[in-house]
Formats: sequence, C-alpha cells, structure tokens
Amino acid sequence: MVGGDIAHKGKIVSLTPEFTTVEILSESACGSCHAAALCGMAELKKKVLELPTRPYASFREGEEVNVVLRRTMGFKAVWLAYVLPLAVLLAVLFVLTALGVKELTAGLAALGAVALYYLVLRLLRDRLRNEYSFYITPITQKQ
Repeated sequence: MVGGDIAHKGKIVSLTPEFTTVEILSESACGSCHAAALCGMAELKKKVLELPTRPYASFREGEEVNVVLRRTMGFKAVWLAYVLPLAVLLAVLFVLTALGVKELTAGLAALGAVALYYLVLRLLRDRLRNEYSFYITPITQKQ
C-alpha cells in the first residue's frame, strides 16, 4: 500500500501511444506459504490491465511497475461486488418469505435477483471503468 492508495506490482507487457498493458500476478494468502507446492491449494492468477498511456511517461516493455488505485475506489469496488449483492439477496429472501412464498421458490428468486444485479453491473461496465482510475509508477520511485 502506498499512502492512501492500493498498489500491486506488475510488469508492462505492451506499450502503445494509447494503452499500456500491465500484467499483475495475484496471489492468495497461501500463495506465499513455503508448503504451497505440496498441498496444491495455492492460487496464482494473472490479471491483465489495460491503462491509458500517460503522455511523457518513460516506461518500457518488460519493466516492473506499481499499479496503483486510490483506496476509496477499492472500497467502492468491494461495495459493488460483495455488499450490495448480499443486501439484494437477503432483501428478496426475507420479503418473499414474509409474504408466505415457499422457501425453495424464495431462495431461487433471491439467487435470480443477484444474477440480475450482476447482469446490470456487467452492462454498466464501460461506465464503471471510467470511474476507476489506475495509474502506474516506477518501483524504484520512493513513495
């Protein structure tokens, strides 16, 4: 973490005047465990981000960088991805149960409402993408 920001180390995969593509290796908590290779539970995922190239930036392909997101944007992402869908699930489940709908039907309707929520979120992805601003900084830079 950098000050009030969230930072992940990444590597520049490609660089064009419009976009800088950065690959981030995301590890689960057990990914850094010394016994991870033995248990097979460790997760290591590659994520690729396409960021607008900053004018006058002097990055090169293959260079390791920090990909930074403001902390407040991270909290917003958690709300959109986890908290609000849980609220939708519980609200639909409790309302339908209170109305006397069978538990199975209420449960399936609640899951359907969450699926609809994620569909709407997916349809709004371009709008949301504009709200989240990632930027890259050199690793050698003192932060």
